[in-house]
Amino acid sequence: MTEARRKDSDRRIGRRALLVGGAAAAVGSVALAREELAQLYWRLPGVRRPRVEGAVDYRGARWVAASEANFRWADRPDDYGIDMVVIHVTQGDLASAVAAFENPGHRAAAHYIVGQDGHVTQMIRELDVAYHAGNRAYNERSVGIEHEGFVDRPEDFTDAMYTASARLTARICGRYGIPVDREHVIGHVEVPGTDHTDPGEHWDWDRYLRLVTEARTAST
Repeated sequence: MTEARRKDSDRRIGRRALLVGGAAAAVGSVALAREELAQLYWRLPGVRRPRVEGAVDYRGARWVAASEANFRWADRPDDYGIDMVVIHVTQGDLASAVAAFENPGHRAAAHYIVGQDGHVTQMIRELDVAYHAGNRAYNERSVGIEHEGFVDRPEDFTDAMYTASARLTARICGRYGIPVDREHVIGHVEVPGTDHTDPGEHWDWDRYLRLVTEARTAST
């Protein structure tokens, strides 16, 4: 092969390699773009991300699904950051609270209910936005925990309830990096615009935060 023909052959090989490499890069770019679009898609409010039916976020909780009318599908914390836990009281027994959250006409529900016996029921995944606080922004940034009982009956707030709820809140705070303090663990009464008074004057905040801190330290 003459020198001129060899150089021409090298140029053809170089062009072929460039075209093949460019095509591979284009395919890779398309795949990357599809992946990025998929991720953006799941960040859109109201999109239902695939999930395991009946899965719970807190080990040991029993799952009872709330009506879809009482929450909004989401992909937290990717689309909405979580930096708060809101404490509620059911103003009724556990069974009535579960029934209310299953009722599409209720238009409200919390992620969890803690019973007086310490058992935890989860009704909405932490991924999703529960209608529990009466304030859209607070709903989007928080996890809501109901407690079985009445605000004017201090005997309803049992040792088992405090302990179980504290462990639950500690786990939530650990999962999302939420500080254990009264700015980030609040009562429903403290949500702007609400007309609720729970958890009420008989809820022992000092005891509760101490238990949450202890449970958070133990889990760490």
